[in-house]
Amino acid sequence: MHEDLADLLAPWGMENAQVSLVAARENQVFKVYDGARTTALRLHRRGLRSSKELQSELAWMAELSRVGISVPSPVTSDNGEYLRETNGQQVSMLSWMSGSPLGRTGKPLEHPDRKGIFRKLGLLMARVHAVSDHWSLPAGFTRATWGRKALVGPDPLWGRFWENPDLDNAERELLLQFRTRADLALKELETGLDTGLIHADLVRENVMVEGETLHLIDFDDGGFGFRLFDIATALIKNRHEPDYPELREAMLRAYREERPIDTSALDLFLALRAVTYVGWIIPRLEEDGGLVRNKRMISEATTLAEAFLSTSRVSPLPNLEVSP
Repeated sequence: MHEDLADLLAPWGMENAQVSLVAARENQVFKVYDGARTTALRLHRRGLRSSKELQSELAWMAELSRVGISVPSPVTSDNGEYLRETNGQQVSMLSWMSGSPLGRTGKPLEHPDRKGIFRKLGLLMARVHAVSDHWSLPAGFTRATWGRKALVGPDPLWGRFWENPDLDNAERELLLQFRTRADLALKELETGLDTGLIHADLVRENVMVEGETLHLIDFDDGGFGFRLFDIATALIKNRHEPDYPELREAMLRAYREERPIDTSALDLFLALRAVTYVGWIIPRLEEDGGLVRNKRMISEATTLAEAFLSTSRVSPLPNLEVSP
């Protein structure tokens, strides 16, 4: 094992454990086994999150786990804290979630009970929202906000999607038109929409399936936002499945069994979710497969944006600045 990892594992008393890298995207994640337990060591990308943000994420996950929702549970270190920092490297440890991802982006969904699994996901998402609403946030709780400005403001949380270098002129104009219309629609709707803590990244890879149980992982992007944004995120990568309407209905019906939600604006949020990826990919274009992913993301975003524009009741205002 690399000596640096041994030093980072020491606060958990696992410096002699077996370690293997399992993910290296926003954070580096290692599977750790010391002969008695298996855990996940996270090395957080430097500068990506403040310590307050990470401590808040870990506290939230601990609360969800405490009430019986199957998410990774933070493991305290030798000083009783969830988060450690060594030479500027933020480190946390989580319980290990077994199972396999529900699927992979860009690959056909393979599951013997497709509607059943989306029903379970709808129930689980609703429980996360309900528990989060009833939780008394600890002092100093800090997470990102997925509000109107974060989605269509001058500096969206995931980047200025309309500045993606691979957009042609027509695509750029379409996304700018969508940005204007979406801002107007959200200004009209936002006070009546269900908001609160959301996972914000419930894609297939972050839903682990173990027998009849679902585990939710990777709360790195979680924060305050529209609940429809969470639902849209869980649905959007499944739009091209042949039974997508049935999967969507199964999820929404199950969600409503746990808590009410108005989904009349869901198509807007599917388009909003799609355009965020067009911004997210900009600094990642040089990564392996980046150009192919970008092409797919642009296609999805322009398709959904155009569909929203064609049905929007707001008049076109192509020269209108998006409001602050």
